[in-house]
Amino acid sequence: MNRRFGQAVSAVALIAAVPTLAQAPAQVPGQSMTAATGTLSADRPGPRMNRQVFGQFAEHLGTGIYPGIWVGPNSKIPNDAGYRRDVMTALKAIKVPMVRWPGGCFADEYHWRDGIGPRGKRPVKVNTNWGGVTEDNAFGTHEFMGFVERLGAEAYVSANLGSAPPAETSQWVEYLTAPAGTTVLAKERAANGHPAPWKVQYLGIGNELWGCGGNMRAEYAADLTNRYGQFAKSTNGKMLKIASGPSDSNYEWTETLMKLSGKNIDGLALHYYTRPRDTKWEDKGPALGFPEREWATTMAHTLQMEDFVTKHSAIMDKYDPDKKVMLAVDEWGTWYDPTPGSNPGFLQQQNSLRDAVVAGLNLNIFAHHADRVKMAAIAQMVNVLQAMLLTDGAKMVKTPTYHVFDLYQPWMDATTLPITVKSPYYHYDEVAVQSVSASAVRDASGQVHVALVNLDPKNAVPVSVKMTGVQATTATGRILTAATMDAHNTFDQPNALVPAAFSGAQVADGTLTVTLPAKSVLVLALR
Repeated sequence: MNRRFGQAVSAVALIAAVPTLAQAPAQVPGQSMTAATGTLSADRPGPRMNRQVFGQFAEHLGTGIYPGIWVGPNSKIPNDAGYRRDVMTALKAIKVPMVRWPGGCFADEYHWRDGIGPRGKRPVKVNTNWGGVTEDNAFGTHEFMGFVERLGAEAYVSANLGSAPPAETSQWVEYLTAPAGTTVLAKERAANGHPAPWKVQYLGIGNELWGCGGNMRAEYAADLTNRYGQFAKSTNGKMLKIASGPSDSNYEWTETLMKLSGKNIDGLALHYYTRPRDTKWEDKGPALGFPEREWATTMAHTLQMEDFVTKHSAIMDKYDPDKKVMLAVDEWGTWYDPTPGSNPGFLQQQNSLRDAVVAGLNLNIFAHHADRVKMAAIAQMVNVLQAMLLTDGAKMVKTPTYHVFDLYQPWMDATTLPITVKSPYYHYDEVAVQSVSASAVRDASGQVHVALVNLDPKNAVPVSVKMTGVQATTATGRILTAATMDAHNTFDQPNALVPAAFSGAQVADGTLTVTLPAKSVLVLALR
């Protein structure tokens, strides 16, 4: 989890699919525009968008794990072997591809041996990072690996570099991956109920080493990355090693890590959180009931992701021109003031239409950088920050962000297609951003899908996109929008904001035309 935030520019301009982000001039260009125009070049396919970009983050934080995922086999809440049935069903429906665990700041105080063996005999600790509550370690290695197996997802395990020696990481990897019946740790795993080895696709070599992971200098962090990574060896297939990378615009960190560790890693993590207010960390702004000014600043700050990804990627290109090292945006999303009355250390917040638009903008940015952004993890999966799902006792509700991930399922492992859009500006006080963002893909069956996001909360925008390489005559899809900026779902009204069928787009003479409603996320299939 990120406790720092770079200085946000107050006025930005983004042209969809163009990897630049610049301060808007005093006279907003295109102010007289009333429509958006663009091009889609389906005859010039780009890189594949890895499904892992739609990954999730599950940290031992607040109610994210208990009872968001795990209630135990004896709970009255319907469960399968301790896993919440409603949560599992919902996550399977959006085909969660990867889960990062156990943190976050929690990871660098986590000792894996505390989470194995009989649950009743596991040590109880205090979660010093998040709320000062007790952690009984009921959800440990076996429970997490069982979770991802049930989801059909890949495992991303974050190792402890902050408070544990290299041997602890290497022994955990051995416990996870050693062939059945071979080593002492493999036999211990079997004694704890799982004789067969697990497949660990990703190993995080520490977390936020510049902050809660140890307050390190980049040079020292690079040395530790090389050391810990050297001795963490999977014996059950290749395990990709993700180094603790930069926060926001810390380009010096990326330069140092790539220079000193670039040849020893498979990925570099980037963390960036969107906040409406950026002057004081303790004052982020409310999740609901916010003024339009905070809608505007949220959009402007979200679009900084384009700049960060572009500049960090350019530094990586210097040391890795073949793009063998991925940029893993394994913490991203909105961060607001905690829900009034909640434990402030639980990072509980509601999730509204504003978050849905933020999600669509980020997913479009990741699609534009599919050559380098090969994996990402929204923060977080359940009950924490920009969550997919919220729970309260036996109740569960899907958030607007969940529905955006559902809309974008065709992007998983699809081929990205170049799309550019120039649109009218949405401006509020000093904030000025182009109102329409777009991305496009061709799926395995050959069908083209287009995502359009209108971040203007007041005005619909006519959009016209000239297409090449597309054999289609119709466009239909689903849209997520509402009358108010903070429209959201509650346990009493779980379907207040859900995608609706959309048939207002036309395809004629190689051009896609649609009037994109205000504050909306629209995904179209071209047929």
